Amino acid sequence: MQHMPRNVTAFSGFDMLCHCLESFTGIPYTERSPQPRNPNTRPVYQGSNPLTDVWAKYSLDMCRRYFKRSVLDAEDREARYAMALATVGAGNGLNSAGVHLPHGMSYPIAGGVKHYSPADYNTDKALVPHGLAVVMTSPAVFSFTAPTNPQKHLEAAELLGADTTNTKLADAGLLLSDTLRKYMQDLGVVDGLSALGYTREDVPSLVKGTLPQKGVTALSPRPAAEEHLAKLFEDSLNVY
Repeated sequence: MQHMPRNVTAFSGFDMLCHCLESFTGIPYTERSPQPRNPNTRPVYQGSNPLTDVWAKYSLDMCRRYFKRSVLDAEDREARYAMALATVGAGNGLNSAGVHLPHGMSYPIAGGVKHYSPADYNTDKALVPHGLAVVMTSPAVFSFTAPTNPQKHLEAAELLGADTTNTKLADAGLLLSDTLRKYMQDLGVVDGLSALGYTREDVPSLVKGTLPQKGVTALSPRPAAEEHLAKLFEDSLNVY
């Protein structure tokens, strides 16, 4: 952990942060389907539940306290240790609750890269690191999902350090999205899918690549049809 380069640390952290947000805001386990009587035939991911919420909230609070420190100062052992611990907490949550749209949409982003290659990765090939692919759509996604449970989205923003004083529930998605943009900007994330080489003409192929990812996209608290996915990708071409 101590010797991870800056971008490797940042993108790994964003992956973990999105694990927490997606497991916390995902479809409730009581609404997850199918619900077979035989436990052996249940889906791997069960949706958000009280136990996984504990882990997600713990790790989101750790992100607020240590994420930026861990990226900006490689010698900050306390911060890097804390983020490693937070990753374990996030994993405990997602292994039961699962993830949803940012992860489902990340696979065609990473798989369809043409020329982009970030600093700190020892490769001469085009590459979009997983955490970067995931976080790129997160501001758009959480604005989209917030109406299903604005209280949870508002709580997530507060756990990440946002001031929720006098914030209306109707603005929960906007606040969480702006909070994510601030983390992204502070840690040097490039400005959206366009900075990775994608254009509006690529949106149909990105949607096509997302549609088969039903194992995770089905956990979205708000169903996302093709037209919704297209809008989310379009809104993610630029994030600032």
